[in-house]
Formats: sequence, C-alpha cells, structure tokens
Amino acid sequence: MDTGADLVCFPEYFGGVRSDGPRYIPTAFAEPDHPVLAAMRAAARDTGTWVLAGSLGVLVDGKVVNRACVISSDGAIVARYDKIHLFDIDLGEGEPHRESATIAAGDQAVVAPTPWGGLGLSICYDLRFPQLYQTLALNGADMLTVPAGFTKATGTGHWHVLVRARAIETGSYVLASNQNGTLVGGGESFGHSLIVDPWGRVLADGGENEGFVVAEIDPAKVEEARKRIPALANARDFTVRTIEAGGDPS
Repeated sequence: MDTGADLVCFPEYFGGVRSDGPRYIPTAFAEPDHPVLAAMRAAARDTGTWVLAGSLGVLVDGKVVNRACVISSDGAIVARYDKIHLFDIDLGEGEPHRESATIAAGDQAVVAPTPWGGLGLSICYDLRFPQLYQTLALNGADMLTVPAGFTKATGTGHWHVLVRARAIETGSYVLASNQNGTLVGGGESFGHSLIVDPWGRVLADGGENEGFVVAEIDPAKVEEARKRIPALANARDFTVRTIEAGGDPS
C-alpha cells in the first residue's frame, strides 16, 4: 500500500464485535455474503497486496466461527483458520469472559503459502498455547500471525512477553495486530500491535493509539535464528512419571 507494505494484517474481530456481559457477539455473515471479507478481497486486488483478514465472525452450518482468512494479491482466499482456543476465563472482580457461549471452536492448525514463506495462523487467546506455534513452525511456518483483541487487564502484564516468547521459541517472525480502545458493551483492548523478529527483538510497537506499524521481513533471519538455536530440531518426546509422597524416586 502507500507505505510499501506487501502484507497487511488486521486484528481480531476487526469487522465489528460487541460484548454482552461475558459473551462476545461479532458481526457475522456466511462467507460468500460477508461484506467485510468482500471489501478485503477487493482491496487486495486493487492494491496488489496480500491481506490477513485478522478475524471475522463467519456463519458455518448455523454456528458462528472466529475465522482468519489469508487473501492473495489477486483477491483469492488461499487459507482459512478457525480459532481453536476460545477465551473462557474469569479475571475476578466481575470480569468473566465466555467466548464459547457464542462461538464454535476450530480444530485444525493452518499454515498458508505466501511469497515470503509459510504463514502460521492463530488468533488472540491461542497465544497462550505454545504447542500450537511449535506445530506450525515444524510444519513450514516462517511467520506467525496473532490477530487479537487482547484485553488491557491481561495485555499489560502478558502481551509483549508472550508475543516475544513465541518468536524466540520457534525462531519465527511474529505479526501480532491487536485491537485498541473500548468495545461496544464494555471491555477495553490493550493495543500495542507488534512485529517481532526471530531473535525476539521488537521491530515495531503500535502503542495504545489507533494507527499501524510497518517493518521489513527478511526470511533469511528465520533460517539464521533456527541454526543458532535449533530448539525445534532438538525437541524430544518424553514420558512423565509422578512419584507419590514417600515413594521410591529411583
């Protein structure tokens, strides 16, 4: 686009969402009828840019899924990912969240082909499950995307740490676009969209205000990081033995 970006990533539920107590209610349509998705496909074609439609509410067989779509520069949808880990937590002090009350979970990890390498897909709360990102990296992902609506309450303590950890653990770029501001119905997002390199360095931080960040991605840095610390290659299977109190540890 005007900044020279070849891939543009939008945050979670960027097509619209409101909260109703602990429930999340996104604007949702069947994929062929989704006006936001159609607009993103047209924008990709018009600008010759790849787009990660961060996530949208999509109707599938009468249920709503939280879906990310990768759109190529000719407007084609090349990959879809439905959020696996739904945000069902209780922060205390009257802050429960029950995404599963309105959203159906996915069950398949997805790596999308791009001109710059494999793009591993995830959404928001997925960020807390490192095994997903290790699986994506072991299956061809050089870049990991995390469109999010991370809350201010959790983001303040966890967002930067978790995004950088996923980059370091897998030797991957992490592109983490996060909502900012207040949801209709209440709740506040943390902002701070991040681009992190495979060594865990923050290349760009969007802060708490509306806007965008840009950074250059060098696929060679992925290979370099994974050669320097081959954690993915060195991982081993193991079993767990629990020793009861007073038992024999040998």
